[in-house]
Amino acid sequence: MADSELPEAIIDIRELTREFILYRKNGHRWRRRREILTAVDRMTFRIDRGAAVGYIGANGAGKSTTIKMLTGILVPTAGTVRTCGLEPVRRRRDLAARIGVVFGQRSQLWWDLPLRESFSILAAIHRLEPDVARKRTHELVEQLEMAETLDTPVRQLSLGQRMRAEVAAALLHSPELVILDEPTIGLDVLSKQRLREFLRAERADRGTTLLLTTHDMGDIERLCDRVLVVDRGSLVYDGSVNGLAVRVGARRVLAVDLAEPTGDLDNLPGAELLTSEGDGIRQRLAFDAEKTTAAQLLAAVSDRAVVRDLSIEEPDIEDVVRRIYESATW
Repeated sequence: MADSELPEAIIDIRELTREFILYRKNGHRWRRRREILTAVDRMTFRIDRGAAVGYIGANGAGKSTTIKMLTGILVPTAGTVRTCGLEPVRRRRDLAARIGVVFGQRSQLWWDLPLRESFSILAAIHRLEPDVARKRTHELVEQLEMAETLDTPVRQLSLGQRMRAEVAAALLHSPELVILDEPTIGLDVLSKQRLREFLRAERADRGTTLLLTTHDMGDIERLCDRVLVVDRGSLVYDGSVNGLAVRVGARRVLAVDLAEPTGDLDNLPGAELLTSEGDGIRQRLAFDAEKTTAAQLLAAVSDRAVVRDLSIEEPDIEDVVRRIYESATW
């Protein structure tokens, strides 16, 4: 399909490059050496409306620089970027009405004001009609369970309460695109679960597009259906989370609890025995999902022993990402 026939992407990046000029000492106090640092190097990708995409990479890989160009904070050195169909730098004010941004370590709330006042100010900034603002605020307060904290100054909120408030603030004007930079950093397990459930519901109900940068692979697994991996400013992977595991040879694991002690299941086709515990009562077998299925492996185990219980362990995504960084084949 020709580019002109493709539906409008909510993010469209082509050959995007951003360079920074650095000056370093060159051995003498009065002489400096000029260096060019390429933070983003000819990046190209597009994201369709309604998608949920993880954008991951090590610190310094170029993630934040890309986001700053997507939102109009930084001017690209070369290439093109369109966000919501707009040129971010030239149309930054128009773009602000159509996107929401959450930075895990930066706040858009007023520190000394009650949370309710922050929402009122933001509604005024976005020029929401009073009825629309009241309805949307009530909806977000209910869904994110913030009723008890509305009259609490932001500085007195717990980290979990503040992060839910930050997400609500970013979504108050019902943006088409929400960019979330480390939204669950420092949150406990329950707070993470609540926030993820809300974001899934928001996407399902309103068609909101999510772009998520995080070091928490649980966020990627539970929220995203596509992942982009960036390293040293270049895109090194674009595909599904499962496909990323396949790319580096990560395997699923079948853990079986057997009815009685059994010899090691170390010669089953398509599988490798990882561990055997309790005289062989519990054994863990790794297998490549591209070559065999869990059902086929279970059938082979059942031919040798009586299975009382089983579980499937998916590839550890943090390990998968580490492997792709260490790989020299991209």
